[in-house]
This record gives sequence, C-alpha cells and structure tokens, in this order.
Amino acid sequence: MTDSTLSTDAAADSETETTSGDVKNRVYGRRKGRPLHKRKTSLLTSLLPTLEIPTPAPGDRLDPHAVFGAPVEDVWLEVGFGGGHHLAQVATDNPTVGVIGAEPFINGVASLLALVEDAGLDKRVRILPDDARPLINALPDASVGRAFVLFADPWPKTRHHSRRFIGPENLARLSRVLKDGAELRVASDDMGLVRWSLEHLVKHPDFTWTARVPSDWRVRPSDWPPTRYEEKAIEAGRKPVFLRFVRNPRDSA
Repeated sequence: MTDSTLSTDAAADSETETTSGDVKNRVYGRRKGRPLHKRKTSLLTSLLPTLEIPTPAPGDRLDPHAVFGAPVEDVWLEVGFGGGHHLAQVATDNPTVGVIGAEPFINGVASLLALVEDAGLDKRVRILPDDARPLINALPDASVGRAFVLFADPWPKTRHHSRRFIGPENLARLSRVLKDGAELRVASDDMGLVRWSLEHLVKHPDFTWTARVPSDWRVRPSDWPPTRYEEKAIEAGRKPVFLRFVRNPRDSA
C-alpha cells in the first residue's frame, strides 16, 4: 500500500449532541444540504415514517429482526450510508437479509428513500436518520451478520482524529453486536484514514484481517457494490482501499 495525500469532500464542520447510556455523543458534519426536489421532500413525510427506527433512548433494547416488514434470515448494518446506493444494492442482491442504515444527513436519507421506493425494498430496509451509536448500543449481543463503514469522513486534521468512527470505543460496540464470523467492511480513498483504521483493527483482539495478497485490499470484491463516492474518487484519480475483517469466535468458556 503506497502513501499518498488525497483530497476528500469533508462535510461542513458543525455539531449536535445526543445522549446514549452514560456517553454523550457528538454528531459532527452536515444535517442538511441543498433544498430537496419535490419527490424526495414528499418521501420524507410519506415513506420515512414507515421505515424509520426512532433513536433509541439510554437503556433501550431493540430486536433487529422485529423492525422489518417481513421475516429476514440475517440483519446487516451500514454506518453512514451517504446517498444509499450501496445499501439499496446490498438489499437487492441479498433478498433474505434485512439492512439497517444509519445516516444523520437528511439529503442522504431522502436519496435512499427514493431508491427503496423504486426497487420495492420497503420490507427489508430500515433507517435511523441519526448517529449510529445509540442504535448499536441498543442492539443485542451477536445480532448483526455484517457491518459496513464506507468512505467515512477522514477528519484529516490531527485535532479531529477523535471524530473518526473507527476507533477503540466504536470497535468495542461493533465487536459486541457482530456475530462470530461476521464481516466488518471498511473502505476509504484517504490513506491517512486507511492507516488509522488498520492500526486500530489489526491490534483489536476480536478482529482478523482477511487479506492475503495486495489485490485483496486494492480490488473491490464482486459482492461489494460500489458507492457513488467511490466512483467519483476513481474519476478524480484517487485509489480506494477495501478492508475486510472477520469477527473472531467468542471464547466458548
């Protein structure tokens, strides 16, 4: 993996606060962008209420299988789904899986709603239009079969590194809710964030990196749909990195 300095589309620096358990969560970045077209505005009032998971309060517990409109064999989670193209394609390609997506940026939520309506995914997609951490805190142990953290804001300034999602606190959260053998998929076109993610994931005792040869992180797997951001990054000459980690088996004792 070569070192390079890459530009990214960072969100405007703002913050709101939510409380989950004994931890005060700061949500950084934009909540809303450009004015929405009429259809997407309408979907926020018509379709979102049928798909929305309310932000769990401290101490809440959530049965992830119970939130869907049809029985599902497994539940997957995408943290920060952006415009929702990856999430919608994952749901389309895996008809027995229910996918929960968390995204505080309302324009991204509206974009996913349009994709869900067009593809008829309303029974197997659920949305938390907020920070993912209260949701993860409410999920049972070993309840998620796959998790995605794709092209997250790299927060390139050193003083902002604590805002990066991949880190000790959130890896502990993900480790708890992921099933034994579940995959955690992480992607970025920012080499600083890639190195940061590898540093924290490789040394975490609950995760094992699946890569064996360079193509394992340089080439997106065939069952991993692209995101719109990834396509733009490639067009701009940036090379994304694709990391797959497996949740190690829990100690049977």
